[in-house]
Amino acid sequence: MPFTYNRTIRFQDTDAAGVVYFANILAICHEAYEESLIMSGINLKDFFTNPSVAFPIVHANVDFFRPLYCGDNLLIKLMPQQLSVDRFEVAYEVIVREVMAAKAVTRHVCIETNSRTKTELPEEMKEWLERNKRGVESAETRKSREII
Repeated sequence: MPFTYNRTIRFQDTDAAGVVYFANILAICHEAYEESLIMSGINLKDFFTNPSVAFPIVHANVDFFRPLYCGDNLLIKLMPQQLSVDRFEVAYEVIVREVMAAKAVTRHVCIETNSRTKTELPEEMKEWLERNKRGVESAETRKSREII
């Protein structure tokens, strides 16, 4: 079942035109990712300072369908999926008043921090992926999501 996160757009999230600065939507999505880790029982301090493995983002993509303004209340649906033994992606849907305002995807690879080489995802991440994965989706839905 997808994880959901509520967030209000703040003035600091916007640019001179009064809309969310494009890169800030990824920061907001990352907030949702961190909150989903917390809600799954993962200690963020240990997770982000773990000396043995890291999960760098190797690809990020955002599509905007409408402007996001200061004061907008967002519902962010986070839907991770394991791609291989060492990779996963997180799809995000950013919704304002039941309308999809943006979609984002981040792809992550698991690496050993000392050698910077790829390694298999640890059990706690496999459990997080399983707990929060998207439901079964049609090939058409998957294809449209992959386009972004």
